[in-house]
Amino acid sequence: MRVIAISTLREFWEKHPDSEIALREWYVKTERADWHSLADMRRDFNSVDYVKNQRYVFNIKGNSYRLVAAVKFMPKLVYIRFVGTHEEYNRIKASII
Repeated sequence: MRVIAISTLREFWEKHPDSEIALREWYVKTERADWHSLADMRRDFNSVDYVKNQRYVFNIKGNSYRLVAAVKFMPKLVYIRFVGTHEEYNRIKASII
């Protein structure tokens, strides 16, 4: 899968340094993935949930953070829509999904 854009992750971990390792791991695992369905995604991330509109929510660093991505299985693209704390996610989730 191709992740668009790592700069979003980098900006976030610069503000929240404790998230860097977990976000880097998510990025590497996602870039190496060959997902065709939610079931494939759950083999790599058992806590991923489908929300709607091709949006998926990932728990990052033991649910300290949330990452929302739009996943296009064909042509194998993952667009990062949001990275934030659990509290930030709860405030904005209706507007991004």
